[in-house]
Amino acid sequence: MTKNITTIQVIICCIFLCFSTMAQEHPSLILTKAGVQNIRAELGNVPLFDASLEKLKQEVDAEIALGIDTPVPQDYSGGYTHERHKRNMVVMQQAGVLYQILDDAKYAKYVKDMLMQYEAMYKTLPLHPKTRSYARGKLFWQCLNDSNWLVYVSQAYDCIYDYLDKAERKKLEKNLFRPFADHISVDSPQFYQRVHNHSTWGNAAVGMIGLVMNDKELIDRALYGIKGVSLDKTAKDDDGGFLNKDGKAGFLANIEEPFSPDGYYNEGPYYQRYAMYPFLIFAEGLHNVKPELKIFEYKDGVLLKSIDALLNLSDADGDFFPLNDGQKGMSYYNNALVTAVDISYYFGNQDPGLLSIAAKQNKVLLDDTGLAVALGVKNGKAQPFEKKSINLSDGPEGKQGGVGILRSDGLELVFKYASQGSSHGHYDKLSYSYYENGNEVLQDYGLARFVNIEQKGGGNYLKENKTWAKQTVAHNTLVQNEQSHYQGKYDIGSKYHPNLYLFDSSQENIQIVSATETNAYPGTKMQRTMAIIKQDGFEKPFMLDILKVTSDSTNQYDLPFYFMGQVVKTNVDYKIPNTLEPLGEHNGYQHLWLEGTGMTNNENTKFSWLDNGRFYTMTSATLPNDELKLVRIGANDPEFNLRREAGVILRRKDINNTLFVSTIESHGSYSPVSELAINSNSNIQELKVVVDTAAYTAIEITAINDETSLFIIANTNNSKEAEHKLKINDKNYEWSGSYHFNK
Repeated sequence: MTKNITTIQVIICCIFLCFSTMAQEHPSLILTKAGVQNIRAELGNVPLFDASLEKLKQEVDAEIALGIDTPVPQDYSGGYTHERHKRNMVVMQQAGVLYQILDDAKYAKYVKDMLMQYEAMYKTLPLHPKTRSYARGKLFWQCLNDSNWLVYVSQAYDCIYDYLDKAERKKLEKNLFRPFADHISVDSPQFYQRVHNHSTWGNAAVGMIGLVMNDKELIDRALYGIKGVSLDKTAKDDDGGFLNKDGKAGFLANIEEPFSPDGYYNEGPYYQRYAMYPFLIFAEGLHNVKPELKIFEYKDGVLLKSIDALLNLSDADGDFFPLNDGQKGMSYYNNALVTAVDISYYFGNQDPGLLSIAAKQNKVLLDDTGLAVALGVKNGKAQPFEKKSINLSDGPEGKQGGVGILRSDGLELVFKYASQGSSHGHYDKLSYSYYENGNEVLQDYGLARFVNIEQKGGGNYLKENKTWAKQTVAHNTLVQNEQSHYQGKYDIGSKYHPNLYLFDSSQENIQIVSATETNAYPGTKMQRTMAIIKQDGFEKPFMLDILKVTSDSTNQYDLPFYFMGQVVKTNVDYKIPNTLEPLGEHNGYQHLWLEGTGMTNNENTKFSWLDNGRFYTMTSATLPNDELKLVRIGANDPEFNLRREAGVILRRKDINNTLFVSTIESHGSYSPVSELAINSNSNIQELKVVVDTAAYTAIEITAINDETSLFIIANTNNSKEAEHKLKINDKNYEWSGSYHFNK
């Protein structure tokens, strides 16, 4: 009997150990044992994968040759110690992957040796000496970068887990990984316990090291937040955003809240790109280790939807539109988007359009997803990724405004009617930017920051981000009484959002988006309707902009247009001041030099410029007392933190209800080689408001060949089924739907 009991105990023990071993199989985050075998079997046969592997090997071998350096942390972004620790985390991840694929122990040894140096340092490491952050890290000046480090290093640890002996793993987990995870979470709840891209990185870091260590408590902390923590609901971070006003936290909450059902991320594409890496890498790890979560199906598969949305938020060259805080030039060539494209293809529906982007990126992840993409490219499955006109809703339920993008013949209109966008949002409701073939025609300024250039504010946000870039006058939208939307206060802006009135891209000759805003200025309603119109006789489609303003008070209205290029001509007689003075004193006006001013004495104001060999003309229906102001960014900027770019402002004074109407044409060309200008003049003879009532606005557009077209919008009824009748100049017009256009 005793013998039988002992035998049973041994069997149970063996079964337990078997399951335990299965639970601890490594690697399991971005690589799996089966995946590694598949990759090894294909080596030498898949050009894009092989090239990515070879390039990575060269980079890591060069780093190994330099030796290991883990300096004592001391500086901000862009400084040596910051960049060295940042580089270390990436190289460790890369070396771990190379160890798995190439089965070369030198890579595992390199990771092990570096981790042991970090272990020796970390157990006595104080808070970072730089004190600017609301949540200081230890390796870096902020917990955000510490979290970056742990996300990457978790992958490295997973890859060399079986290379280390039990004592080495215990040492690293006790003295480095667990304390590291605790510091960025329970020791820094103001950073971790919130819905924000910062906490997404923190959640992923804690969760990924938890997956490697098979630590259920850390995994739960990552998914659901810290138990029993209550933060001050009025507290704010360095950018002025609430830390945890709604009490929501954890990785799942960070999927639920910032993403709309369409996949739009409320902080804008720049920060969506930044957050996509931890979102997707942690999701891949969860898929491999905890498939029961079905993480890629969570919230109707929004993580995969978001990648398609993000790619659509880029111009013809793949650069992301700089909505909210966004650095220009950030594109889908960024490594985070390599991750996004590969994971989207593998876990999604194998969209062949993604393969064409992967081919342009010219690299893939060295895992199952990257292998699948590289095989797809090799087998000729790639097709162009077609960017069409698209409307992306904002808010967790898609009911907090959005972004409408109209595309036609190389032209892209980006219309922003989104919510505040957390602390990285700008006060720019109903603003827009305009592109042709990837070149800015009318720009959104983006952020004021020199990312990772230490000489410029430690590589972080500059004061001008708040005094200029976020302010309303820095955008192509309406400014009332030289005040920013929502008084330039996040507390107010975060309560409200514009509302979509209509979006229609179904017609070949006209695409339209319209939205309303009633809270930016109390007592004032703005409704902006924008259309791209194809019309015979025009070289390219032209853009129509109708901004209807109703207010219960008398105001001054400014409507800026920040154009790119060289002024060619205007029909306004303007005067140049003898001495440059700022346009105003506050709310961004202090950063604008007034370079010229004139009165618009014509019913139509013309303003033309030249950029990238193309001519552009803005035609505006103006009133006799309107002012045209030529401005340039850069006043009150002694450190030259702002770009010296130009703009023109239409100013209308002492009025409550009014209508701004403009068109923008792209036309002609100029070659500095042939010195030949072709079609350099506007094709619009007259832009006329023929009806403007509460119910309807009608705009007549007459070309230089005397052909006239008419656009009518119903201002209060956006039903597609509604029947309308309107008499204009003794002619009756009947139509169904919210707008009418005839040529």
